[in-house]
Amino acid sequence: MTVHSGLTPARFRAVLGHFCTGVAVVTAPGPVGFACQSFAALSLDPPLVLFCAGKESRSLPVIRAAGVFAVNVLAGEQQGLSTVFGRSGPDKFAGVDWSPTESGSPLLAGVLTWVDCVLRTEHEAGDHVIVVGEVRALGPVNDGRPLLFYRGRYAATDGGGEPSGPLEELVTWPRPTDWV
Repeated sequence: MTVHSGLTPARFRAVLGHFCTGVAVVTAPGPVGFACQSFAALSLDPPLVLFCAGKESRSLPVIRAAGVFAVNVLAGEQQGLSTVFGRSGPDKFAGVDWSPTESGSPLLAGVLTWVDCVLRTEHEAGDHVIVVGEVRALGPVNDGRPLLFYRGRYAATDGGGEPSGPLEELVTWPRPTDWV
């Protein structure tokens, strides 16, 4: 194996693009929201999750002010929704079907599930901020396929069996939540 000393942003992105991630939309009262690949479970006791947002994010100050947020886990057929929330724009919610959580954070229609949180802490990390939230409510679980991002493009898994279409490069697993 050759180790390259030329660490550039493009090379960093290319190498880490080989790590498959789920796609979610983080929302808060306002409403505001952004597409996010850096969402993860952090702790079971207390129940904590984290996401990372760019320091220049226009949604982050609104999330801070609200003190609450929701994470909407996107389904395989929601690429369009990810694209809407992945771009800058004044009203990302125009034409999007959603309803508020008890705290007011938008829950997007058709997602696999959602997690409603209270903001607990933040940690600066380079050009991003790691945001930690305490889970207050969990949504029902939809048995649909998750929207994934791998090597710079969207993909989805059928939850088991043989890959189809653009999934030939992905490894599928029978139950993605069994490892937690």
